[in-house]
Amino acid sequence: MEPAREGFLRRAERWGTAVENGVMVLLLAGMMIVAVGQIVLRVFFSGGFVWADELLKLMVLWIALIASIAASRSNRHLRIDIVSHFVPKKYARVPVMMVDAFASFMCGVLAWQSYRYVRLSVGDTVLVDVPAWMVYSILPVAFAIMSYRFLLSFGTEARQLVKPGQQ
Repeated sequence: MEPAREGFLRRAERWGTAVENGVMVLLLAGMMIVAVGQIVLRVFFSGGFVWADELLKLMVLWIALIASIAASRSNRHLRIDIVSHFVPKKYARVPVMMVDAFASFMCGVLAWQSYRYVRLSVGDTVLVDVPAWMVYSILPVAFAIMSYRFLLSFGTEARQLVKPGQQ
């Protein structure tokens, strides 16, 4: 790969990582503020915001999906790995490749189906008067990004498998 392009890709990856981490931190801080504020309003003022509980649920959805994107980025998602302890390192890549291919396919299917869901939610509102499609648009975007990252991981493992001189 040419140096200028590689430098651009590394910068883009660093910026993407920073954005993902920053959004997760902001969402978590926002969740804490809304939740504590709602508790204070209920306990001391016998009131609260009508939309706060729904906002917290949506923030949990967003943070879970962004954390899933981050886990797929750094290959830290949940994986049960028994085979690699019993076969040579080179051949332990085969089940990893199969899992990555399957995960990529399933995330692609989920991206498509969640896109269809978002299209159906056009006209609906959440949080009193926010268009639902805006809030739920994280679903197809997150699953598409995860599908892409699993596909990249599959390609990396396949390249390592056929690389000469590997044990």
